[in-house]
Amino acid sequence: MHDIRLIREAPAAFDAALARRGLAPQAEGILAIDAARRAAIAAAEAAKAAQNVASREAGAAKARGDAAEFERLRARVAETKAEIARLEAEAAAHDAALRDLLLALPNAPLPDVPDGPDESANVELRRRGAPRAFDFAPREHFDLPAVAGLMDFETAAKLSGARFVVLRGALARIHRALAQFMLDLHIAEHGLVEVNSPVLVRDEAMLGTNQLPKFAEDSFRTTDGRWLIPTSEVTLTNTVAGEILDEAALPVRLTAHTLCFRSEAGSAGRDVRGMLRQHQFEKVEMVSVTTPETSRAEHERMTACAEAVLDRLGLPYRTVVLCTRDMGFGASRTHDLEVWLPGQGRYREISSVSLCGDFQARRMNARYRPAGGGRPEFVHTLNGSGLAVGRTLIAVLENGQEADGSVRLPAALAPWLGGATRLTAGGDLA
Repeated sequence: MHDIRLIREAPAAFDAALARRGLAPQAEGILAIDAARRAAIAAAEAAKAAQNVASREAGAAKARGDAAEFERLRARVAETKAEIARLEAEAAAHDAALRDLLLALPNAPLPDVPDGPDESANVELRRRGAPRAFDFAPREHFDLPAVAGLMDFETAAKLSGARFVVLRGALARIHRALAQFMLDLHIAEHGLVEVNSPVLVRDEAMLGTNQLPKFAEDSFRTTDGRWLIPTSEVTLTNTVAGEILDEAALPVRLTAHTLCFRSEAGSAGRDVRGMLRQHQFEKVEMVSVTTPETSRAEHERMTACAEAVLDRLGLPYRTVVLCTRDMGFGASRTHDLEVWLPGQGRYREISSVSLCGDFQARRMNARYRPAGGGRPEFVHTLNGSGLAVGRTLIAVLENGQEADGSVRLPAALAPWLGGATRLTAGGDLA
């Protein structure tokens, strides 16, 4: 959420930032509501002061036996009390309108984020690993002989409908091994603290990480009013909601492996084949909570943590910085990691690592106490996939496929697969 004080101080700069996102000017309307809210608050405070004066004078009139003056002043106190209630209700209505308006506006992009209308304007930062030259036509993951019977969309549709999958046998084990490999790497080498968090959350948690109110249709809600998390960014980031942390405790670096749920509203017809875009999937998430001074460096660090997973697995990928209109709602800068999928002959997103600044912290009221003293300040929050487990499985299968229908598995996974380095054409680990 945006800081109203900064909008008051620099409305033109605020509108310019929103324009980079493709939005019309908003400052004038925001400041009009803010002015009305502040005027109502000031009027209520003045009325309270007048009420206090009248109350004292009424007490004095009663003490000296002036019944007529006492009744007149008592009536004035009652009238002023009603006016105060009216003004406070007016201020509360303006406050709610202002909050609703601010909650609906995306984060401001950092100055060095490239401008652009869509993904065509994203800028490649680096590329690692060369796509493999196949001496046969590479297949997409769901067409590989090795996964026949192990990647079951028909049974999943019978159970749950479209955009679900049942994984069996060796494929389920490889999927699990990938998640364990990612977690262990982040914990042992990257210094993240593992968290086992719920997948059901309240409205406040979704609001804090900007899934609500704008993106309610993108998530699933239960009959008791809770939400199934679209990512454990929601739970990990909200662990500091309402807290005032000591600066010495920062950065907080967390990771979790969870089920994630997305309704995929608005994605009809996109990636309908295979398991690239599912309603239920698994992800290893990373979240950092830092000071404003260190958040840019932390963003680079988190990006490197995600890249390390792909490096260890030997998967070709590129890292891009998203342009202003391709960037997520809560981000001020985002790096996407795109892995090469030979079956599609293109790079596809496998991780987004975003710096949110104090945008989420204001929603959550998450602050820290500076070591040098002074008033508490809002923390900066960051989040990123480290990685999406299902998409990593797809990349492993497609990049490791062989002409005989088998799949060569990354050596890095062998310790979690009992030493196996291959998925045979018959679907067995070897």
